[in-house]
Amino acid sequence: MYHTQEKRKTRLSSPKPCTRDDAWLGNGYYFWYDEIDAIHWGNNSKTKTGSFEIYKALINLDNILDTVFNEEHYQFWMKQIEKAAKAIIKITGKKPTLKEINQYFQERSKWQDITKGILFQDLPNSDDLLVSGLYYRKRIQLAAYDLGIVSEFCFQEEMNCN
Repeated sequence: MYHTQEKRKTRLSSPKPCTRDDAWLGNGYYFWYDEIDAIHWGNNSKTKTGSFEIYKALINLDNILDTVFNEEHYQFWMKQIEKAAKAIIKITGKKPTLKEINQYFQERSKWQDITKGILFQDLPNSDDLLVSGLYYRKRIQLAAYDLGIVSEFCFQEEMNCN
């Protein structure tokens, strides 16, 4: 899988954690399943230095919540999100933010103690699709919460932002 970061003076020896409030799956080490998505992310979200780096790593997927390819995991994930959202709505009277959902999971979920990461899919928003408006390709991310599942992390390439 692929990890994207702004170009720095020195190359990374391990992935950098994401701690943004709007991170899809909370604080973690984010990886892309396909290199094309890592490049798209660099061009659109890692632009501060004018160039970005892509790193490659092997990921042990044995102890992750696979919401992309495993239907049982997907159904579990959907129920957890809805349970958390309903609890927050009951308290606040409004739909929760992404930050509130992730905070709820951090503070109250028991399943996060055994899950070392979450494989998640969202819609591709790049123009690399050959059919306009048909999102036939999955854009898959992994949020790793335990660096123990990451191995052979290495620099792959540097690119200038478009």
